[in-house]
Amino acid sequence: MAGDTDADGLAPTLQNILDQTSLKWIFVGGKGGVGKTTCSSCLAVLLAAVREKVLIISTDPAHNLSDAFRQKFTRTPTLVNGFTNLYAMEVDPTVETDDFDQMAGQLAQASGLGGAGGPAGGLSGLLEGSGMGSVSELAGAIPGIDEAMSFGEMIKLVQTMDYSCIVFDTAPTGHTLRLLQFPSTLEKGLGKLMALKNKFGGMMDQVSRMMGVGEEFGEDVVTSKLEGMKSVIEKVNTQFKDPDMTTFVCVCIPEFLSLYETERLVQELARFEIDTHNIVINQVLFQEEAGESKLLAARVKMQQKYLDQFNELYEDFNITRLPLLEEEVRGVDALKSFGKHLLTPYMPRPVPPVASRLVELEQEVKDLRQKLEEAQKELAKHKS
Repeated sequence: MAGDTDADGLAPTLQNILDQTSLKWIFVGGKGGVGKTTCSSCLAVLLAAVREKVLIISTDPAHNLSDAFRQKFTRTPTLVNGFTNLYAMEVDPTVETDDFDQMAGQLAQASGLGGAGGPAGGLSGLLEGSGMGSVSELAGAIPGIDEAMSFGEMIKLVQTMDYSCIVFDTAPTGHTLRLLQFPSTLEKGLGKLMALKNKFGGMMDQVSRMMGVGEEFGEDVVTSKLEGMKSVIEKVNTQFKDPDMTTFVCVCIPEFLSLYETERLVQELARFEIDTHNIVINQVLFQEEAGESKLLAARVKMQQKYLDQFNELYEDFNITRLPLLEEEVRGVDALKSFGKHLLTPYMPRPVPPVASRLVELEQEVKDLRQKLEEAQKELAKHKS
């Protein structure tokens, strides 16, 4: 059909994502405030219609999934109301004190440093007693903790993979790029640790025996854990770089800063070897709907300049345009309705000129008066 493809023959929709059944990881990201959560939620709803089991996960510290679906979500996957196969969760970047204490206690017990009061609660009690604050507060202040917690959730998902497809509602560009860089960075870091272990493995065993540490920190145990961790991270890295399994959908608006941010994002994704071939341009004003408003006409002209630049820069991308709406997109019904524009290009409705509308109103008044006169005559007949 004419209008179903752009000038280069690429469909201006996200239908290609639904058709690519091999996809497991779908990231939706871009500059803050461009509608990432709305687009990712709509996409997840569409995928739920063609996939067996779908999870949408928010890695943005300022979560909006609960607002989009009008349903409270936590760090545990929760079934979305009205669905049997769509789940949602919001990654919690806070480190729980009890979990941290348990981990620290196990370490202390293994090294023979646990106190008489038991390992649990020792570290947090020490920190709080010294006025340094809780473990949660200290961990929350660590730069990059949000990305680290999000990557931890990815590791769990890779190990279990209970879902046929996972959609990521990501944080603004900077956070997301750090998150996507985690697998490669950790893989390189673990490679160096393995090299150091090979050099100083014998020394580690000697130090462990001198300190009276059990076999938990022996060379073989440490090597096994490092190799296991490295294997999982390599798997994540391989899947992220596989265009058959992973893709990134860039969301933007037709303005200079968003265009600039999208270009930076696309370049960084290429450097990370992560596939991206879809761009969603949100909040578009169409000339047909501007009417006689000078303000809207000026905005349409400004947006068109950047829309032309998007088409020029990304001629080999599927570019989907979404309209600027009069109201927010909230709730499952609204997401389903708005999500249709991701599969079918939006067709604007022309706004009739004011003069034309006045003529229509005058005609409607005449018709009503005529009907009133006929009704009065009918009433008079019945009375007589």
